Amino acid sequence: MKKHTNIPANALIWFGAGVSLAEILTGTFFAPLGFRDGGIAIIVGHTIGCILLFLAGLIGARTRRSSMETVKMAFGARGGLLFAALNVLQLIGWTSIMIYDGALAANTAMHAGHWLWCAVIGVLIIVWIRIGILRIERVNAAAMMGLFLLTVLLCSVIMQGSSAAPSGAGEAMSFAMALELSIAMPLSWLPLISDYTREAEKPTAAAAVSAVVYGLVSCWMYFIGMGAAILTGESDIAQIMLHAGLGAAGLGVVILSTVTTTYLDAYSAGVSSESIVRSVSGRTVGIGVTVFGAAAAALYPMDDITGFLYIIGSVFAPMIAVQIASYFLLREDAAARSVHVINLVVWFIGFLCYRCLMTLDTPVGSTLPTMAITLVLAFAANHVWGKKP
Repeated sequence: MKKHTNIPANALIWFGAGVSLAEILTGTFFAPLGFRDGGIAIIVGHTIGCILLFLAGLIGARTRRSSMETVKMAFGARGGLLFAALNVLQLIGWTSIMIYDGALAANTAMHAGHWLWCAVIGVLIIVWIRIGILRIERVNAAAMMGLFLLTVLLCSVIMQGSSAAPSGAGEAMSFAMALELSIAMPLSWLPLISDYTREAEKPTAAAAVSAVVYGLVSCWMYFIGMGAAILTGESDIAQIMLHAGLGAAGLGVVILSTVTTTYLDAYSAGVSSESIVRSVSGRTVGIGVTVFGAAAAALYPMDDITGFLYIIGSVFAPMIAVQIASYFLLREDAAARSVHVINLVVWFIGFLCYRCLMTLDTPVGSTLPTMAITLVLAFAANHVWGKKP
């Protein structure tokens, strides 16, 4: 009998996903907006992104399918392969970026060599993968408790430990672009969430808990990053931890947050690869992605991820819009088809729409208008040209 994950397990998984150096560092980009506008952008953006995350997780939980299998329900068996391939690419990118950021910060706290820290973090991620998603609950619980306490300590240091004057230094950013950066982080998890909700005992509760826990923790990480940049005038989290005397504790935050988050990326890269080639082992691919990511992180600089986040938004915002229209509104399952041409064309129009709206700097950003246009197009096009039952 297949073992199902329970609600606490889902909460722990997504707590670990939210506690991330990448999210803290992204939060530093909000500093020029100040606490008020930056905080609004963080909260509103995450609310939008996590509603979409919930809907994506709910589809997988109800149908008992992995994320990329649910995509095939909207785009067809071969059409879904496009998004599986794009998802594997973004997960390889995330794995490399996370290991790079973790190793960079760890090396600042304890000088042992950037490449060595890349190797150490890579090995720990492989251990997490080998333990397995269903057997990792106790290990994750212990890691999360320590991580929670260390992150609270880090937050306290950022808010109280510096005598530097408040700083709004940094590259100017409009509210709309900040909103997009806030939405983009939950969007990056859209092609993964069903990999963890598909085996939940209570589908709706699991999807809701996953989205809410991730949203709250991710907002917290953004606020830590923004607070660090505004209150201390320093955007390098590792330097803040070092100057505050958090040597070992800071190193613990860096390594644990990197491993628990990047593990999900590598694991899901393996799950997505199974949708492309049935004969491959997802766990083996996940280990291979980790090895590749560690090597890439040791060799190439990956300091600015804003462009990467915008690409993710432009690909996956219209994708989930088509999925929502297909599953919740049209009530169709195209997994048996080769390609759902209409939905694929609508997605591409949505992709182009997102990229065009980015150049206009609209007050509401690119995601909301793109999704509205894509939803309407998907619904209308399928009613006009779609196959009648």
